[in-house]
Amino acid sequence: MDPAEQVERLSKRSRNLFGKDYGFSLDYNEPISQRIKFSSKLRNEYLTAREPLPPHIEAKLPPPSRSSKREDTTRKEINPTLNELIPPPPPPGTLSDTSTSTAVAIRQGERPSGQAAETQMQLTVQQQRARSGAGGSRALAERRANVTQIRPEWHAPWKLMRVISGHLGWVRSVCVEPDNQWFATGAGDRTIKIWDLASGTLKLTLTGHIMTVRGLAVSPRHPYLFSCGEDKMVKCWDLEQNKVIRHYHGHLSGVYSLDLHPNLDVLVTAGRDAVARVWDMRTRMAVHVLSGHKATISSVKCQEADPQVVTGSMDTQVRLWDLAAGKTQTVLTHHKKSVRALTMHPTEFTFASGSADNIKQWKFPEGAFMQNFEPAHNAIVNTLSTNSDGVMFSGGDNGSIAFFDWESGHKFQEMEATAVPGSLDAENGIFASTFDHTGLRLITCEADKSIKIWREDPEATPETHPGIEWKPKLGRQRY
Repeated sequence: MDPAEQVERLSKRSRNLFGKDYGFSLDYNEPISQRIKFSSKLRNEYLTAREPLPPHIEAKLPPPSRSSKREDTTRKEINPTLNELIPPPPPPGTLSDTSTSTAVAIRQGERPSGQAAETQMQLTVQQQRARSGAGGSRALAERRANVTQIRPEWHAPWKLMRVISGHLGWVRSVCVEPDNQWFATGAGDRTIKIWDLASGTLKLTLTGHIMTVRGLAVSPRHPYLFSCGEDKMVKCWDLEQNKVIRHYHGHLSGVYSLDLHPNLDVLVTAGRDAVARVWDMRTRMAVHVLSGHKATISSVKCQEADPQVVTGSMDTQVRLWDLAAGKTQTVLTHHKKSVRALTMHPTEFTFASGSADNIKQWKFPEGAFMQNFEPAHNAIVNTLSTNSDGVMFSGGDNGSIAFFDWESGHKFQEMEATAVPGSLDAENGIFASTFDHTGLRLITCEADKSIKIWREDPEATPETHPGIEWKPKLGRQRY
């Protein structure tokens, strides 16, 4: 038998045997006993917190109001709730003295007087009401703080502007060059094609990869195009000569994503070997190997300020990295499904991560959770893109597309992408996307081997195209 149960059993037996001689039975669960026990514990635990403040802090406090009358003027109340729970030592002859004498009388086997017991019960009920009232007001304040939500800004709906065909396989990657004149796409046909952004005509085809091209990036300071693929290769193309000038060797499996640092001559690649490798662009040496993920890294992003590298992985984690130290700075474990997409806001110090469970918005540099984008995009999110107007695009594996307001997280438009004639319905899927540098054109890469360009409807107004109705909620999720 447990020692505590044994003690309880023996004490119960003693009360049954000897309590009859005094005409009553001891009950330690009655309100008076519980209050004495509770007050004693609180006094012993928190009595030191009621010490007077230092003089230099006490001088900064506002003077007490005239209407407040305090029994003990030498003791400064730091926390009203705490002082409410821990009453000051009572002067002789007060009610607390009566309760103490009542408890002593109970211990000595005397029945307490009816007046003292009744007064003690009234005091206990009043204190419980005061405590519940303070807790209720705090909870109400928290609810009111959560209710305050940002009303979403109206955005014009996006519509299809152009369809470009030319690839012979799934189009898996896209990037726009810094001058906004052309864009490049990589596909499952192992080629990289460069297209004119204004007309959509093909300008150049680069061959060299022996498997699907999964990542592309154009350097803003050099005439270089970087590509990576499932053949474990990372290539640097000279766009003046249209040929490969550097290879970066080191990945043990397919490379699924790459990004360039905006200020440094640094290239970051990540893929199926669950590590992100930081390369010196000129010497082809691996500066760091960022290890910590336990599954495929599907997306990597770079920025100027710390944390300079962000990765999203199939192990449901998002990691923020300290580039100088080559170590993890923060691990975000809020997602329950694989994180396949990341996007950074062009002007704000925030980013978003996309998964099959939901799309979450985060704040740099600590990686604090801000909000979920709602209503949720019910699909496996393959790609996210954001423009400077506060519009975020989400592309799903089932061909569904959604547009969100970045500030409020509200989804204002949702539709299904239509496959080009001659392709199967099962080939509805969006793998990559990007906005051009003006934010007025959206380029999507799809499973029907086509490239689609979208733009806002110039004739739309809030009255003719109100979008999906915004329904504010009483509270927001905190994770």
